[in-house]
Amino acid sequence: MEPINQHSLLVFVLVGFSFCILVEARITSRYVRRVNDNVDMPMDSGAFYVPPGYNAPQQVHITQGDYEGTAVIVSWITPSEPGTSIVLYGPEESKYTYAASGIMTKYKYYNYTSGFIHHCTLRNLEFDTKYFYKLGIGSTTREFHFTTSPAVGPNVPYTFGIIGDLGQTYDSNKTLQHYLKTNGQTLLYVGDLSYADDYPFHDNRRWDTWGRLIEKSAAYQPWIWTAGNHEIDLDPEIGEPYPFIPYSHRYHVPYQSSGSTTPFWYSIKRASAYIIVLASYSAFVSLFQCGLQYN
Repeated sequence: MEPINQHSLLVFVLVGFSFCILVEARITSRYVRRVNDNVDMPMDSGAFYVPPGYNAPQQVHITQGDYEGTAVIVSWITPSEPGTSIVLYGPEESKYTYAASGIMTKYKYYNYTSGFIHHCTLRNLEFDTKYFYKLGIGSTTREFHFTTSPAVGPNVPYTFGIIGDLGQTYDSNKTLQHYLKTNGQTLLYVGDLSYADDYPFHDNRRWDTWGRLIEKSAAYQPWIWTAGNHEIDLDPEIGEPYPFIPYSHRYHVPYQSSGSTTPFWYSIKRASAYIIVLASYSAFVSLFQCGLQYN
């Protein structure tokens, strides 16, 4: 590794949807994912671990839930029945002082029906504080934790990771394992998630395997979402004339807190970074919305 001269760095990433962030540059890594053996892992791979217990919450992931970092959106899926959309949480492990109630949705795509998708926003969180949270009911519950960012300011040290085009190959798993060994505190995801659209009929079971793959990171720190061309999932030939159906149901973002009219572009502040998500594929949403983004 070599140090990068410390200065204000404007990063503008044009991969599918786009991020624009103003950050302090420090040190990068020489790690490069291999290009050979880049084949998808089988559906029964241990990387797609299914938690034990009836209707156990799975595919748990979090993202920032407001404009400045005092809220977190917790998302997960229950595979067999709705269960509950309530999250118990608090600053002490196994002592849950607070409870928040969320929403539940599901969708159909071609011959696939999703599990029950939950989204719950935890609000009024303290900055720079570790919180523990619990999902599920009865004897089938799961517990996780996250740490909120420091208060927004111009000189606040903070470490972001950046990943895009992850997919679910053997090398994808190596990339994720590499990131888990770093000191990244929040991950900026720059588009192209599961690559389910590479499969016949956009096999949406691959959205489920991808959600389980990333849980080992995404349940413990925010992943800031954008969508790329592999999330469009527009295929009138199989009776799917609307774009972004799986992505929109599974991955919620705090777009309204920045005054956006759609989840495909929004902005947030986190520590010393101002993050702007732009939609390269906004025309697939509508030409009207494309004009709103330009304005």
